[in-house]
Amino acid sequence: MQIILLERVAKLGQMGEVVRVRDGFARNYLLPQGKALRATKSNLQRFESERAQLEARNLERKSEAESVAKTLDGQTFTVIRQAGETGQLYGSVSTRDIADVMTEGGFSSARSQVRLDRPIKTIGLHDVAVVLHPEVEVSVTLNVARSADEAERQARGEDLTGREQDTFEFEEDEDEDAEGEEAAEADAEADEEEAL
Repeated sequence: MQIILLERVAKLGQMGEVVRVRDGFARNYLLPQGKALRATKSNLQRFESERAQLEARNLERKSEAESVAKTLDGQTFTVIRQAGETGQLYGSVSTRDIADVMTEGGFSSARSQVRLDRPIKTIGLHDVAVVLHPEVEVSVTLNVARSADEAERQARGEDLTGREQDTFEFEEDEDEDAEGEEAAEADAEADEEEAL
């Protein structure tokens, strides 16, 4: 299907370009979201007449996104989850969870703005991309921990993903060692006398 892009779409093109996409992508995503129009003569004329307004609206959205990006870039958000001894989560942290944590932190965001390459399934510090505008992307750090105390320790740089191994050191008194050696010598002498 041929469409006219009403805004920049990643991996597709810039505003105003006429591109060919699969029918399902156009019908299910681009057209309902208002990101594109079908490429007909009437829609091309409509786009050209509204082009200045669309570009002005896009520029306004971009400047708003850039102002938010200045405060959001590099922020750290903490998520508390249950996890096993090795740091493996019982479940995962989804885009919805990240958007909720960001909203609680004072930044309004939708889950569609959060981009995860793979699900977060371990505790630790994870970098997450947030797309505020098709041309504005920032990175935030997600601190996934089992408790607030662990989150603070991870923020300081400790690695909590490994198994904590308990090590025991046995302290033996020198007197006990001497008594043990004397007892062993006495037993050896007793064995020799019995053998005679």
